[in-house]
Amino acid sequence: MKIQMTNQGDVSVVELEGELDFHSSPELRSRLGELASKQAPKILIDLKKVGYMDSSGIATFVEAFQKTKRYHGRLILADLTPAVRGIFEIAKLESIFEIATDQDEAMNRFAGKN
Repeated sequence: MKIQMTNQGDVSVVELEGELDFHSSPELRSRLGELASKQAPKILIDLKKVGYMDSSGIATFVEAFQKTKRYHGRLILADLTPAVRGIFEIAKLESIFEIATDQDEAMNRFAGKN
């Protein structure tokens, strides 16, 4: 799993590539935890290059989502592949997470344009 983190204004953009599983989740969990514990964090996670995700990946996102909310922030998932979107639908998480079609839509939401 490759994790690339950048900033676009006050939004932390996390781009993932590869498989999000038991082996790669701990590093991502740690890095998202750092971002989420800032005051009023804005986190965009781009999943367009994630072809596989298991339950530990879901747990990582749930934990980051909860921590972000605790610090009065916002987390948006963007560009889910069909396989990853299917996992969110099966787990009934698409109604809990804010999901954007791509990074542009997510950035517009952060800017209050949606």
